[in-house]
Amino acid sequence: MSSPLLAIEVSRFDAGRAELRLTGDLDFDSATELIDAVGELHRDGYQQLVIDLTGLGLCDSSGLSAFVVAHRGGSVPIRLTGVHPKLRQLLDRTGLAELLELRPATEDGGVEAAG
Repeated sequence: MSSPLLAIEVSRFDAGRAELRLTGDLDFDSATELIDAVGELHRDGYQQLVIDLTGLGLCDSSGLSAFVVAHRGGSVPIRLTGVHPKLRQLLDRTGLAELLELRPATEDGGVEAAG
């Protein structure tokens, strides 16, 4: 059984801010797609990146590594939104929660408002 493909939708905003919405699985086969998308945004001058994980089904160690690579490429922390509880637990256990800016997903699947 093959895993769902990763789809990355990019929205570019003024002031050097962009949002990437991930749908599918972020794993060994797809992590380079995220790294490439973030690298292109950095080359185009975007430094403030928000990665919306609401549609993410799976994130393995390669996906976690892609977050680290994305973080290292910018001048400000990558903000992850829509972080589901299982992924939050992985980020906490690996210490990446301290490196990245996180916004959890709400129980209804939406992104919890920052407050």
